[in-house]
Amino acid sequence: MKTEYDLSKMKSRKNPYAAKLKKSVTMRLSEDVISYFKNMAEEKGVPYQSLINLYLRDCVASHRKIDISWQAVSR
Repeated sequence: MKTEYDLSKMKSRKNPYAAKLKKSVTMRLSEDVISYFKNMAEEKGVPYQSLINLYLRDCVASHRKIDISWQAVSR
């Protein structure tokens, strides 16, 4: 192993993994939702934010949609 390396001739290049990096976002989540994922994450031995990301990634992969249409209440 050399004591010194000459890096002056190295060419720079873009990070090939940059497109796959995670993006930091701020979300407001209910306490019960956070508790649910924290408890599940503790059981599985993974960080809760990673678990939420895995769940959302699964939703994307399976093209899961949510129905948020309001239903009329019958009286």
